[in-house]
Amino acid sequence: MKHLDEYRDATSVRRLVSAIQRLVTRPWTIMEICGGQTHAIVRFGIDQMLPAGITLIHGPGCPVCVTPVSMIDRAIALAGRPEVILCSYGDMLRVPGSQGDLFSAKARGGDVRMVYSPLDCLAIAKKHADRQVVFFAVGFETTAPVHALAVRRARDEGVENFSLLVSQVLVPPAIEALLSSPHSKVQGFLAAGHVCTVMGLSEYLPLARRFRVPMVVTGFEPVDLLRGLLACLQQLESGRAEVENAYERAVREDGNPSARQWMEKVFCVTDREWRGIGCIPASGYRLRDEFAAWDAERRFPSTARSETLTTECWSGRVLQGLCKPVECPAFATRCTPDHPLGATMVSAEGACAAYYRYRR
Repeated sequence: MKHLDEYRDATSVRRLVSAIQRLVTRPWTIMEICGGQTHAIVRFGIDQMLPAGITLIHGPGCPVCVTPVSMIDRAIALAGRPEVILCSYGDMLRVPGSQGDLFSAKARGGDVRMVYSPLDCLAIAKKHADRQVVFFAVGFETTAPVHALAVRRARDEGVENFSLLVSQVLVPPAIEALLSSPHSKVQGFLAAGHVCTVMGLSEYLPLARRFRVPMVVTGFEPVDLLRGLLACLQQLESGRAEVENAYERAVREDGNPSARQWMEKVFCVTDREWRGIGCIPASGYRLRDEFAAWDAERRFPSTARSETLTTECWSGRVLQGLCKPVECPAFATRCTPDHPLGATMVSAEGACAAYYRYRR
């Protein structure tokens, strides 16, 4: 299949692995940011092809996994209100909060629905004018444009019974937080191709200069990832720290200006809590004041406080690249996809789910 088989071509993979083996002279630690990249690395055994001493660690690139407990609890509380139809992407329904998950809320009688797009929620809101339809909006910069479009369309079409519960987060501030930690082991980054498709490369330039860490944008297939690794290792071996685009077929230097315009008209930057990491300044979006009527947090104010989750789950350490999923004592025993202790075992992009599926 064009644009798929060529990026899984065994000859190309062997050639790239040989180039990496010839290049490397010392150990290096590289973090891939995106959970989709993590799954590809584990599924295809890319980390096992690399020379000894090259370590790949997994970053907080799963938006479902980093959604804080307080936001899950808020969504569960909304689902318990008889006038509310709570909608979200499928992965969010099983992420544990301190009071269970959204599937449990549905089992208790809440009207919880899985959708594929916030635009689906607009159709639901028009069909149920006597109900309040809330979309639980999670994601990185990749999903923000369509979330912004839904709000703009709701305003333009006068759909007043629709709102967003926003838990939108941004990648570059998270990279900065990780690199600022005294526990950071990261010497190079594989940046998320789909985020850069929207945002471009400019946000990564000051990070590469400040922390002297190369950042290579790459895709999600084996050849993509190995090309990105080779480019990152070439920089490390030569002492360079630059932003490089190894995903040219999808990413332009300036990203998608039209998508960013939609985002900037509807959202503004705010501090956000990241599950397992803590509050990161200027690391998320909230709705601008002119769209307050479509903001579920303002429409349904809450004073409820979330309880602390069990410390048995090490997902916070996994999200920060401080350990691998298999190092968690609960992995594949007390924590499984059927009975997850943490979000990283739930999401299709979670590192623990990847290791459970491919590395048990």
